[in-house]
Amino acid sequence: MSSPNIHPAASHHLPSFITAPGETDYLMVAMAVVLVVAVLTVGIIFFRLHTLPERMAHKSNKLQFEIVAVLGLLALFTHIHLFWVAGLLLALIELPDFSGLFGRMAHALERIAGSAPRRSGGATTEPPDPPDTRKTPVVHEPGHHARQKEPSHA
Repeated sequence: MSSPNIHPAASHHLPSFITAPGETDYLMVAMAVVLVVAVLTVGIIFFRLHTLPERMAHKSNKLQFEIVAVLGLLALFTHIHLFWVAGLLLALIELPDFSGLFGRMAHALERIAGSAPRRSGGATTEPPDPPDTRKTPVVHEPGHHARQKEPSHA
């Protein structure tokens, strides 16, 4: 029952994963495939977990999303996990939108100051003439309400 390929000192009952010289080692091929699939799976899970803050902040405003994305890149390239945690916390917090509030405040202050509002291109219109600060006399006519007399520009 001994085979001529087996050394006489070797056991005659070898396990099935031991192959003869020159034959294909199916166990090694299977383990190579399992290793490649495992590395790819762990890498995909790592990158999905790493981009979790960015995916959460995607539905928030643009500035918050960009800050979270930069924190994620810093965490990825520096391996400082505090950046990732900060990005995750920032993505979880709903920041209020101050742009509308500040725009209304700026418009109201421009009206109070008497200056013209800015155009979207950044250019301003000519400021209006300053209000006439000279006192105009009030003329009372019988039977009529009091009205201001128009100043004469002579």
